[in-house]
Amino acid sequence: MSAVVVGLLAVPLAGALLLVLFPGPGRWPWYGAVVSGVTLVLALGPLARFDYARAARPQFEIDAAWIPGLDLRFHLGIDGISLPLVVLTALLTFLCFVYLVRHRPEEGRVRSLVITLLVLEVGMIGTFLALDLLLFFVFFEIVLVPMYFVIAVWGGGGRRAAAVKFILYTLLGSAVLLLGLLLVWAHTGTLDMALLARRHGAGMSHGVQVLAFLAIGLGLAVKAPMWPLHTWLPAAHTEAPTVGSVLLAGVLLKMGTYGFARIAIPIVPEGAAALAPWLGAFAVAGIVYGSLACLAQRDLKRMIAYSSVGHMGFVLLGLATLTPVGMNAALFGNIAHGLITGLLFFVAGGIKERYGTADMSRLGGGMLARMPYVASLLTFACVASLGLPGLAGFWGEMLALLGAFQPAQGLSRPLFLVFMAVGGLGTVLTAAYFLRMLSRVTHGRPPDAGPVPGEPLAEAPPGEPAPFGEPVVFGEPSVSGEPAIFGEPASEETPGGVPEETWGEVPAGAPGGAPAQVQGAAPPEVSGGVPVAVAGGVPAPRGPMPDVSAYELAAWTPLVVLTVALGLWPKALLAVTDPAVQAFLGAR
Repeated sequence: MSAVVVGLLAVPLAGALLLVLFPGPGRWPWYGAVVSGVTLVLALGPLARFDYARAARPQFEIDAAWIPGLDLRFHLGIDGISLPLVVLTALLTFLCFVYLVRHRPEEGRVRSLVITLLVLEVGMIGTFLALDLLLFFVFFEIVLVPMYFVIAVWGGGGRRAAAVKFILYTLLGSAVLLLGLLLVWAHTGTLDMALLARRHGAGMSHGVQVLAFLAIGLGLAVKAPMWPLHTWLPAAHTEAPTVGSVLLAGVLLKMGTYGFARIAIPIVPEGAAALAPWLGAFAVAGIVYGSLACLAQRDLKRMIAYSSVGHMGFVLLGLATLTPVGMNAALFGNIAHGLITGLLFFVAGGIKERYGTADMSRLGGGMLARMPYVASLLTFACVASLGLPGLAGFWGEMLALLGAFQPAQGLSRPLFLVFMAVGGLGTVLTAAYFLRMLSRVTHGRPPDAGPVPGEPLAEAPPGEPAPFGEPVVFGEPSVSGEPAIFGEPASEETPGGVPEETWGEVPAGAPGGAPAQVQGAAPPEVSGGVPVAVAGGVPAPRGPMPDVSAYELAAWTPLVVLTVALGLWPKALLAVTDPAVQAFLGAR
């Protein structure tokens, strides 16, 4: 079965190389879906044949000489901590390619995007399979280059600045991480992660362990992301294309917290115990900060990005408790966040594609009336993310708070009780910003809806345009006798009585009342096949909009099903992670 582990890396890598050498006829997203689908099948193989009674020990191992002169080995394997993340990575990558089949980025270059995503998949899966510290670092770094190009080439208007910020932060964190790994190597003489975890810090003094945990923790905290090292994340998420945001939130952030659970805590336990209170403090600061930042956001994708800061704060809080309950909470929260936030970014991307914007004030309300299925999926993802009992998001947050209630021996219980209380406040704030967003976007009446029966028509004050989304009077005579549209007031200073910032002046005698473009004004835009009128720089979608497509439904439904399944049956995941957690903490 070691061939399966090699195949998890070889299949996407070979797929990328073949596409470089042989471009093919142009059905590149389908090609990516096939290659990533094969990788997903290979990932499901270990899931079916995994020995859950030995979940604490690596299985399906391959251990071969890599650089004999330095005693470096190509050591791969899967244990109870890495197995769920390998399957999650393969699943999200496959779903991203399914989504790309009909929802391609505006910048084009689809073949290059498919190649980049396949290389990204190699780095992500390799990070979770590596059992050698230097090999882990190599895969950890491989991920950075393709994600940089995903943001810089296929992102939004501010993509270059966001990509540069992403690469600078993560490279700096990686440099510090490498120093910590080399410090461990210098004092233990080995890079074997499984062996180092079994030793529980033997061969390293207390001071060395503290310094190593500090260096390794800082490097991993950038990727987690932990407040205040999170500032690269909102811009990267906002500017990244939909598939980039899904993989960034669903997998890349987990690489940081996985490193804490797999490397930092079991290998240097005395350093972890010394710095755990600081880790918990920064975690709860991130929970509150992320929630408050979400309340201040206008962009839907940016709000979801800041919500990740808060949710990953719960993961870090669970790790900081150094208890089996807290670490299981962190590992469960990793998977739950990957599923739910991946779904959130998928839906947010679909909304932006239809409306041409993710600005909530410009989206208006009434999405449930206009696109009931898309709005329902957005509502489901939000209530799952805020921790509704019965869905996957509940267990990670609840168990993290439970772990803080009774932290590991040697940690200050009153301090962690404060952390638990602050984290509980964060759950309230999380519900507040998600419900506030849903009330603004999904509820109410669409901006282009007609008047409510029995209510008078809204009238614009003299000299001001009609309110956005309110019914307006077409064809009213202006001062010059020509009709003005969109409720703009007649003005003697403007030719024809129509201000220059509006489009669609109808000259006198125009056949059929067809609008003609005002000189210097922008023409009507089209978003997702739906015409939008631009008045004052704010797009106002008009007419029916397409609801969820078949390819979107195929990409999003597995995430919905797994979110419900893990929420109702959390033992399915906890039974896999708990034996490894117990072994890493020395409980077995």
